[in-house]
Amino acid sequence: MLYYLFNYLYKVHHLPGAGVFQYISFRAALAVVTSLIIAQFFGKPLIRKLQMLQIGETVRDLGLQGQMEKKGTPTMGGLIILLAILVPVLLFAKLDNIYIVLMLLSTVWLGIIGFVDDYIKVVKKDKEGLAGRFKVLGQVGLGITVGWVLFFSNDVTVRQYALANGSFSAVDASGVYQDVKLMITTVPFLKNNELNYGDLFATAGDFFNEYYAFFYIPIVILIITAVSNGANITDGLDGLAAGTSAIIGITLAIFCFVSGNALLADYLDVMFIPNSGELVIFCTAFVGACVGFLWYNSYPAQVFMGDTGSLAIGGIIAVLAIIVRKELLIPVLCGVFLVENLSVMVQVSYFKYTKRKYGEGRRLLRMSPLHHHYQKLGYHESKIVSRFWIVGIMLAVLTLVTLKLR
Repeated sequence: MLYYLFNYLYKVHHLPGAGVFQYISFRAALAVVTSLIIAQFFGKPLIRKLQMLQIGETVRDLGLQGQMEKKGTPTMGGLIILLAILVPVLLFAKLDNIYIVLMLLSTVWLGIIGFVDDYIKVVKKDKEGLAGRFKVLGQVGLGITVGWVLFFSNDVTVRQYALANGSFSAVDASGVYQDVKLMITTVPFLKNNELNYGDLFATAGDFFNEYYAFFYIPIVILIITAVSNGANITDGLDGLAAGTSAIIGITLAIFCFVSGNALLADYLDVMFIPNSGELVIFCTAFVGACVGFLWYNSYPAQVFMGDTGSLAIGGIIAVLAIIVRKELLIPVLCGVFLVENLSVMVQVSYFKYTKRKYGEGRRLLRMSPLHHHYQKLGYHESKIVSRFWIVGIMLAVLTLVTLKLR
């Protein structure tokens, strides 16, 4: 909203200094500062309110060090994250940008699903929370919406440059280009790293070639569901999910800035996506919200984000990666989420397999998810979190290296 106000003051009344709001970098800086202030200013009162309402975490005794001390700690702190994201974006971003609209929708959509789950758990005292099928249904609904908009909206384009041989490419910039509707993505570590989803079905006949949206949208659903659940599973130690998400958010902010800037995209030989630079403002607000929340969520936590926060931040990361055509990098960038997810799947599958084969279930890990395995080995919670952050930073650096390593 402030963008439009200052744009009006600059163009109509020629107010000195108002033109600085034209710059994405300036508005991104304001967004991160504002999100930090909001998290700090509203965090403490919200925690007190949650304590007053006795909205505390219920803890099952799993024999983990320091676990029972967390009993009664306020949850639903993800409201701090949501507020610290939404307010700066509404203030400083272009609200008619299709990508900003999608990100706001994704944040609110998954935030509501997570809030309902937390409400049922802590207010209605139902430990099961929102039934799993309703969670999945909500995630699928968001995936359909995001996939449909990205596939069919005329505002979603990529820039194709004319090559000497008469063909077009999303990289190798030249003076002749066209912005077209094309569902292509980036394949990491390859020189000619464009993958057109349509080409996957081109040999299957005209029907599949024309209507491959029905295959693209399930891919979007899978990514959003997997990453949001991965973030949800990772949220098991103080500061783990928030810190890891902040690292991922910084990386995605760099990708958004590069992909939305024609000169940088040309220099780094990456895909230019018109109007995607505006997402930098969303990314910086997201990072500021996660870091601001860490003030209260770092060990020992004063508040937990709950599903209100974890489902939302996972969905945000997934949709951002899909928009900037970096979804195939998610296994690297979100490696911590992936390993946490896999640790649960492998543990459960192995337990069921050995129970059928030997009559009793056996475990590969002492406990899943993986962070609880290390707790069982005797590592202190803060050390586990710190080392997971370090791994997250290493994966983020590796992800950024893919800009040039092909």
